[in-house]
Amino acid sequence: MTIKVGDTLPSTTFRVMTADGPKPKTTDEVFKGKKVVLFAVPGAFTPTCTKNHLPGFVTNAAAIKAKGIDAIAVTAVNDPFVMGAWKAAAGSDDIEFLADGSADFAKATGLELDASAGGLGIRSKRYCMVVDDGVVKSLSIEDAPGKADASGADALLKSL
Repeated sequence: MTIKVGDTLPSTTFRVMTADGPKPKTTDEVFKGKKVVLFAVPGAFTPTCTKNHLPGFVTNAAAIKAKGIDAIAVTAVNDPFVMGAWKAAAGSDDIEFLADGSADFAKATGLELDASAGGLGIRSKRYCMVVDDGVVKSLSIEDAPGKADASGADALLKSL
């Protein structure tokens, strides 16, 4: 069952890259007591994710936060090493990169994408949500993994 507006996020654990290597970070640590924009991509370094989806959030991070958002995070079904490298390549400290390597969060929210036919296994659907203290306040899910329109930073800014 897919998570919907008004639902509380499930408790799962992401991995984040730190100077000391990968460390766990729970959903409570990411979302509790904060208003957070979370966007998800099927895979770090993939064309649509890297060229179309992530750049809008990097460019518009200050404008998004000026609308009352405390933090911006991106998640993908990739390991923390890949997510750390993607963060370095993006050159942004305004976005937290959350590795969901085993798709635990994607599955728990019902937002997993089976990309096995393309050799990519289980991934995350592409979406953007606003979460206030762990509760989903808005959710925009793309109807195709190669699109980044409804879940992009421009659409988010218009809705805030």
